[in-house]
Amino acid sequence: MFERVLIANRGEIACRVIRTCRRLGIHTIAVYSEADKDAQHVRLADEAWPIGGPRPADSYLRGDAILDVAKKSGAQAIHPGYGFLSENTGFARACTEAGIAFIGPRPESIDAMGSKAAAKALMEKHQVPLVPGYHGDNQDAAFLAEQAGKTSFPLMIKAAAGGGGKGMRIVRSEKEFADALASAQREAASSFGDTRVILERYVEHPRHIEFQVFGDTHGNIIHLNERECSAQRRYQKVLEETPSPFLTPERRKAMGEAAVAAAKAVNYVGAGTVEFIVGQDGTFFFMEMNTRLQVEHPVTEETLGLDLVEWQLRVAAGEALPLRQEQVEAHGHAIEVRLYAEDPDQNFLPGSGKLRVLKLPAPSRHVRLDGGVIEGDTVTIFYDPMIAKLIVYDADRTQALQRLREALAECEIVGPKSNIAFLERLSRHPVVVEGRIDTGYLDRHLDEFLTGDAVVPDQVLFAATIAALLHDERAVVADALSTHDPYSPWSRADAWRIGHAGKRIVALSLRDQRYEIEAHGHDGNYQLQHGEARCDALGARLNGGVLSARFNGESIRLPVYADAQRVSLHDTNGQRYALARAAAFAWESKEGSGGNQIIAPMPGRIVLVKAKAGDKVEEGQEVLVMEAMKMELALKAPRSGTIESVSATQGEFVEADAVLVRFTN
Repeated sequence: MFERVLIANRGEIACRVIRTCRRLGIHTIAVYSEADKDAQHVRLADEAWPIGGPRPADSYLRGDAILDVAKKSGAQAIHPGYGFLSENTGFARACTEAGIAFIGPRPESIDAMGSKAAAKALMEKHQVPLVPGYHGDNQDAAFLAEQAGKTSFPLMIKAAAGGGGKGMRIVRSEKEFADALASAQREAASSFGDTRVILERYVEHPRHIEFQVFGDTHGNIIHLNERECSAQRRYQKVLEETPSPFLTPERRKAMGEAAVAAAKAVNYVGAGTVEFIVGQDGTFFFMEMNTRLQVEHPVTEETLGLDLVEWQLRVAAGEALPLRQEQVEAHGHAIEVRLYAEDPDQNFLPGSGKLRVLKLPAPSRHVRLDGGVIEGDTVTIFYDPMIAKLIVYDADRTQALQRLREALAECEIVGPKSNIAFLERLSRHPVVVEGRIDTGYLDRHLDEFLTGDAVVPDQVLFAATIAALLHDERAVVADALSTHDPYSPWSRADAWRIGHAGKRIVALSLRDQRYEIEAHGHDGNYQLQHGEARCDALGARLNGGVLSARFNGESIRLPVYADAQRVSLHDTNGQRYALARAAAFAWESKEGSGGNQIIAPMPGRIVLVKAKAGDKVEEGQEVLVMEAMKMELALKAPRSGTIESVSATQGEFVEADAVLVRFTN
C-alpha cells in the first residue's frame, strides 16, 4: 500500500479521499488555488501546496504544477477525484512517466471511453446495445443536419468529449437544429476544449440507470450493482438511489452483464461507471462510461458496506479485487441528494458568498454527510457551488425516503440561497415516492417543485412571529445580563407601556410580499392578529430548533430556525417557509434592474452578444448569453423596447450587478 498520496482535487471529494487515507494510515498531500487557501481540504490534509490562481485553468487543471508538487512532496500516487484531471489521458500518462501511480484506469481506457463517439463504436463491436444515431468524425454542420434527418426527431445532441450534462441539447424539429448545434458546440468548447458532437435518437420518458464497475490488474472485472439517477434537471442529477425501483432481477442481471462487457472491452482497471438509458418497456442502451469515481458513489457504499476509495487505492497498488461477483451482497436502500448554493426560483441560478449559518443533521448509521465546507466558509464563484452531499440509508425505500425528509428538515443554510426547499418537495412528490420519475420529468413539470407565488398561511405567519418574539426576548435578556443593571425596566422586549398593554409589530417578507402581524404579550403567551385572522398562543417554547405552543387551544410542534434577520420553519405538512424579517414601520424596496436595464446576476464571462444599441427587442427576448459557475445563463429583455446601449462585449469578464444593457425610457 502507498505511504504518501497526493489528492489532485478540492472540495468534498478531496475531503472524502483524505478520510479514507487517514483511516488506512496514508500521509495525504493536498493542492490548492489562491481561492482555496483556507478551504477544508487544505486544513484536513497532512500537508498542502499552492498551485496557482483561482480559475481552474490556472490551478486544478495544471497537470505540470500538480506533478511538480508530487515530486517535491514525495508522493507515490495521485488520486484525481472526479472532474478536473480525473479523465485526462495526458495527465494519467505523465504520472506514469514520472514514476507516480495514477489512481484510476489506464490511459488507453480513458482514451477509448473519453470520446462518446469512439466509445459507441467500440461498444458496437462488443454487442453492447446502442441508441440509433450518428457518432462519426465528420463534423460539418450541413452533414450533421443531414444525419439528424436520418436519425429522425426528436434527437439529442451531445458533446463527444462531454459529461455532466454539458454540451447536450434536445432537438424536436429540423428548424431548431442549427441553433441547438451552435449552442451545444459553444458549451462543449468551453467545458472540454472540443466542439465535436454526436447525435442520438431521443428516447421519450427514459430512465437513467448506471452500473458501478471495478477492475484490477489481474484481469478481474465485476459490477457493484446499479444506481438510478432519473431525477434530473437539465441533465444534472438531482437524486440518486440504489437499488433502482424499476429493475427486476432479470433486468438487473442483463444490464450488469452488459456493463461488465463494456468494461472488459477496454481492459478496465479501477472504478468506473457504465451508464444506460432505459425505455419504459425495459429496453436499455449504452450511453457512456465514466472512467472515474462518480459523485453518487456513496449510495453504493452504504448498501454494500464497502469503501470504494479504499478499493481504488488497493487496486492502484497492485492488489486483486477483494470480492468476486457472486460475493457482492446488497442490503437496504440508500438515497443521495446534493445541497447546492443556488436559487431554484430563479432558474437555479448558482450562488456564492459566506455561509453565515450551516446547520446539517448529525451523522449516524442512517445519515451520512460528505462535504467540503463548514459554517463560516465561502462558496466561491470559481467552482461548483455544492455545499454537501446528503446520503440516507434504511431497510427499504419507503423508510429511506422518510429518513431523507427528516434529514432535510434539519438543514438550515443562511448566506447564499440553497436548494433545500426544492429537495424537500422532491422527496414528497408522488412521482418520486412511487418510483415513476423519468429524466425529463423535472424539466417538464418544474413548477410542481418550486415555491412560486403562494400566499403564506396565517398559521405559518403566527408560528414565525412567535419564533421571532421568543428569539428577540431571549436576546434582550442575554444582553441585559451583560450590563451593569440587568433588572432595568428598559432591558425588556415585551413592549410594556404605562397604562396599557404593549403592542409590537412583527414584519415578515417572502418574495417581495410583506406581512405585518400585531402582537401583544410576552414570555411565550401572545395574542396575535394578521388582518382579520386572530390567534391566542399559549405556552410557546423554542428549544433545540423546535417550536411548541398551543394555537387557539390546539397543541402544535414545528421545526423552526430564527435569528435577527430571518425565520425558517416547516408547517404541519412539511412545507418549508423561509421568511425575512423586515423593519416594523418601514418598507425599503431594493432597486434592481427594473425595466430599463439588464444587470449581471453574478460574476461571469459574456459568451454571446445578440443585440446592439438601437435594436428593438421584445419582452423575454435573449439579449446576452453569460457563462458563470460552469453553466450558460440566458439574459433576456425585461420588457419590449429599444436598446440605448450595450456595455458588454463577447469574451469580457463582468462583475456581479454590472449594468450590461440599458433601454431607452
